[in-house]
Amino acid sequence: MKEGPDISRIAALIGDPARANILTALMSGKALTATELASEAGVTVQTASTHLAKLEAAEMIVCRKSGRHKYFTLGGDDVGHALEALMGLAAGAGHLRMRTGPKDDALREARVCYNHLAGAKGIALYQGLLGQGVVVENGDDVVLTDQGATWLREFGVDVDGLMRSKTPLCRTCLDWSARQTHLAGSVGRALLVRMQDLGWAKRVEGTRVVQFTARGEAAFTEVFGR
Repeated sequence: MKEGPDISRIAALIGDPARANILTALMSGKALTATELASEAGVTVQTASTHLAKLEAAEMIVCRKSGRHKYFTLGGDDVGHALEALMGLAAGAGHLRMRTGPKDDALREARVCYNHLAGAKGIALYQGLLGQGVVVENGDDVVLTDQGATWLREFGVDVDGLMRSKTPLCRTCLDWSARQTHLAGSVGRALLVRMQDLGWAKRVEGTRVVQFTARGEAAFTEVFGR
């Protein structure tokens, strides 16, 4: 008998088109109901509930109750990273959805990848942080420097709070649309939140698109380059 992690079970769960659509919808980082996910998957609520139960049993999603309602989110950063990597693999192999539209360019420019910034803006953010010595690459890892911690504090990020969390400070994530690296981890999440708090950018309702204001574009370029 073969030993080690059983990737076939996870692959089978993701491989179902309805479940793949459910997981992709949850990449927005927003908690969604079974009804909302059924619409995303193109199935009935009853069928969606069956799919959700399987995904929850595999710890790929988490169910949270609020009053009489149940909300679903991805099971954690690792699930988000795995899905983003699979999107990159699919895009690189030419396996793309046939339906295109005006949102495609916006998604490639700036979007949320579970809880951090992705797309061209996410790549520019990562390259800007590297160039300023905020983070450094150490093999396959990326590390926040002491200089970087000071920089983040000055930018308005609660670095000490991030350090107390069990979530890794910095992680690399391969961007599916450009096949380049953007920044994940608690620092990546905090930077996106901070840019939203500053009014540089906002989430477009019902999508993964992150839309920058004219002022935000100028400020982003000044701080991170482009």
